[in-house]
Amino acid sequence: MIPAAFEYARAGSVQEASELLGKFGEDAKVLAGGHSLIPLMRLRLAQPSALVDINNVKELAYIARENGKLRVGALTRHVDIHNSQDVKQNL
Repeated sequence: MIPAAFEYARAGSVQEASELLGKFGEDAKVLAGGHSLIPLMRLRLAQPSALVDINNVKELAYIARENGKLRVGALTRHVDIHNSQDVKQNL
């Protein structure tokens, strides 16, 4: 099935994503991987008025050690976690 019509915008920063979500309103959804949302849209079980794609928000893709703890950003890819020396040494 084809999803219902929606607007699409690609954010390049957290600030821009926030502004776009504010512009599109409550019915907008964030698109990161899309593994859950896109199938629901195809079945029309989810019908957002807009999608804000955050895949290019580099500030959310990181692996960092801080105060003896490992922090992993929300958009860090599994392959980057798998290949990270920090992860291998600290888990």
